[in-house]
Amino acid sequence: MKKYISSLLIGSLAWASISCTQDFEEINTDPNRIDQISPGTLLNPTIYGIASFNTDRADAFTFQIMQVALPFPSVSGGIHRYDITESAGNSTWNTYYRWLVNIKEMEASAIANVDVNYEAIALTLRALALSQLTDSFGDIPMDEASRGEDGIFQPSFNTQEEVYAQIFEDLERANSLYDDSQAMVFGDDILFHNDVKKWRKFTNSLHMRLLLRVSNRTEVNAFGKLASMVNNPENYPVFENTAESGILQITGVTPNLSPWGRAIDFTTFRSISEFFADQLNALEDPRRSKFMTQARDLDGTTTIGYKGIPSGFDGNESQFQFLPSNHNIALVQAPMISLILTYAEVEFIKAELAQRGVISSDAKEHYEKGVKSAMEQWGVELTEGYFANPAAAYDGTLERIMLQKYVALYFNDTQQWFEYRRTGLPVLPKNDGMLNDQIMPVRFRYPVSVQINNPDNYAAAVARMGADDINTKVWWEK
Repeated sequence: MKKYISSLLIGSLAWASISCTQDFEEINTDPNRIDQISPGTLLNPTIYGIASFNTDRADAFTFQIMQVALPFPSVSGGIHRYDITESAGNSTWNTYYRWLVNIKEMEASAIANVDVNYEAIALTLRALALSQLTDSFGDIPMDEASRGEDGIFQPSFNTQEEVYAQIFEDLERANSLYDDSQAMVFGDDILFHNDVKKWRKFTNSLHMRLLLRVSNRTEVNAFGKLASMVNNPENYPVFENTAESGILQITGVTPNLSPWGRAIDFTTFRSISEFFADQLNALEDPRRSKFMTQARDLDGTTTIGYKGIPSGFDGNESQFQFLPSNHNIALVQAPMISLILTYAEVEFIKAELAQRGVISSDAKEHYEKGVKSAMEQWGVELTEGYFANPAAAYDGTLERIMLQKYVALYFNDTQQWFEYRRTGLPVLPKNDGMLNDQIMPVRFRYPVSVQINNPDNYAAAVARMGADDINTKVWWEK
């Protein structure tokens, strides 16, 4: 992304025309300076930047913390052992604040161009970015963030409650702004290809995700709002099929390239987790071959089915007398997909709401639609008799819904981690090699650069939250 954003920004200025005049101001205008940029110029780099970073983080962080995969060999340490370094969240902090600058410029340009659809999209992407930041850290700079031009270089921190209030306000406003009679004229966006109706469904689907995220906070009345959205689809349309999902198609055509410069890096010194492989085996799940290779005997050739090694294991790798299943390298070779928010997730949200009695529809139907669409998004067909398997059949419990949601969120940034922190599901094994008293970490520590460059506001935020610690629960977890 860093390599091509400048060329995208400059190249997209072809829409602009400059007329010749006798005006002194025109003569003295710097021809190399950008006076105004279109919102469409900023949209594609932002979508790609966020999606590709999130896909990379799913591999680098979420797979390990949520026992999907782990380094192999891995004698000691590592995220899968809950060994979370002080710098573990640096890339999340830096990346999202960088893209929030783009989003801010996109919103300003949309307003200047009186383009309500781009304004709504900017508000939606802002909500997405802020949610990723606050769910990863807790209290964060928001009101005073990205305001260097105003002389604010040490921004104050907003509480997570304030951040979520702004997120919900932005998403509500975005939903009201969309106008599908007004074409998106500033280029073709790479996510929904200028389909305003799909963008609106993305906004409301994100709204549902984040309302559910904070639903343990009764003062928010998240369940009441979710019920009103589900029961009023004309005013709050959401994804209705897999084809409408927020899934970026990474084509492999520059600049829409795989985040992996070398696909082999995805499979080098890696193993699938025993927990993840065992769950899919119990389900007799057809996604196994899509997600992983088969394990082999030590002879290197004889396959022995899908078999991983336990996350947080204690001792040397020699205890495992086989070569474990690995990632399927095809997952990161273009053409590939990057999941942002899917129809499957929407159906699992509805399944949970129905299971809890928040809405009156059939939880089993939503559950099965969620499972089917979670396979469709990877090009996998639901096998006949899948739900006849007792391990896959809906049994009326939240545990069953969350297990399938966990699989559906495979490779979807840090959503598995966030949902585990909200529900404690699925129940993950604890192993002797795990650190942190075998307790799942619930946040990143703030970057050292924040501590050094913004010490007073950092100290105030930490005092308010309790501690800058990986075990300090954020507002919606308390």
